[in-house]
Amino acid sequence: MSSFNIGDTVTAIYKTGKYIGEVTDIRPEHYLVRVLAVLKHPMQGDLHHPKQTGVGFFHERKALSFREQANIPRTMVRHFEECIPNYQDSLHEALSKMKTELENDSSDWARKSLQSIETLQKEYF
Repeated sequence: MSSFNIGDTVTAIYKTGKYIGEVTDIRPEHYLVRVLAVLKHPMQGDLHHPKQTGVGFFHERKALSFREQANIPRTMVRHFEECIPNYQDSLHEALSKMKTELENDSSDWARKSLQSIETLQKEYF
């Protein structure tokens, strides 16, 4: 397992989203990471029942905000050496990619996810 220092640029997976960020604190089981860009937008719906609609509540999942900090398990953090994209541009790209993937899926889950994505787009942009 890699170890990181405060200030290192990393990728971090949080729930079902993937982000570029900066390590701001080192904890026994986690790194505290400040979000700088979005690589993958979180999936919509229930985390415990992925891609299912027959759940009690279909969650609208937002991406972590610019400079928001999250405790990321050490196993979900990797070094990042490339140029860090602009947060808004990266969010737009990640959301567009997810939307395209969902439009090519005819499931009920994809349909409900697209509805959530439409709402999120209005909120984000």
